[in-house]
Amino acid sequence: MSELPKRLFTVEEAAHYLGYSARTLYNRIGSHAKDPFPIKAIRVGKSVRFDVEDLDQYVERLKVDSQ
Repeated sequence: MSELPKRLFTVEEAAHYLGYSARTLYNRIGSHAKDPFPIKAIRVGKSVRFDVEDLDQYVERLKVDSQ
């Protein structure tokens, strides 16, 4: 049986996926962030997660905005 692809990424995994440092992403999702991250994080208990589909849409928007 094949394993399902991972849907929710931790902050560290999301940062790596996007090519950011984890510290940068943590700073941008904080409640007092000067430059808030445009993707809303999902709270799962005490953990913070990002949906990989939201991350993919964010990357696509960056590609369109840079053209």
